[in-house]
Amino acid sequence: MCEKRTAAVVGEDSTVDDTATVGHSYSNESKPPTIGDESTIRAGTIIYDDVAAGARFSTGHFALVRELTEIGDDVLVGTKTVIDGRTTIGSNVSLQTGVYVPSETTIGDHVFLGPHAVLTNDPYPIRRDVELVGPTLEEHVSIGANATVLPGVTVGRGSFVAAGAVVTEDVPEETLAVGAPARHNPLPEPLRGSNDI
Repeated sequence: MCEKRTAAVVGEDSTVDDTATVGHSYSNESKPPTIGDESTIRAGTIIYDDVAAGARFSTGHFALVRELTEIGDDVLVGTKTVIDGRTTIGSNVSLQTGVYVPSETTIGDHVFLGPHAVLTNDPYPIRRDVELVGPTLEEHVSIGANATVLPGVTVGRGSFVAAGAVVTEDVPEETLAVGAPARHNPLPEPLRGSNDI
């Protein structure tokens, strides 16, 4: 493994804390990350090479963004949130404190993940050698605090996953998922509509 830091391409009017690492090289062929204009990268954050983040990207403290991650505009990666790489994240996304996003995950536009929400990508941790497949969160999805979404699950557009839910199967569009394992209920009127992030 290569330990050198690379020269990141950081957009205009951006702020990068002196203790952040923007451009952690993970191989001899890796390329510096690109960070859009008006971005804020706070203390202790580590961003690997081969990351592309859009304008107004913002991190909390000690966030980690691994290689081969694509991030749209106006995205918040909260304090101690981990994005394990090889992931696509849309625009207007908010990942709150302590969120875990595994590799091979897709997150659409206008998605909210509450504190300590966990997405997973391995159906048989350590026990079997399988292809890793993270969840897909479609546009305008909200995931409550401490919820868990299992590998390969799709959470449909406009759905709401309640705090603490364990989502084991696909959630249809505009549905409330609640409980462990999560059951599907009609989305209550107060939760209908889009996320304004």
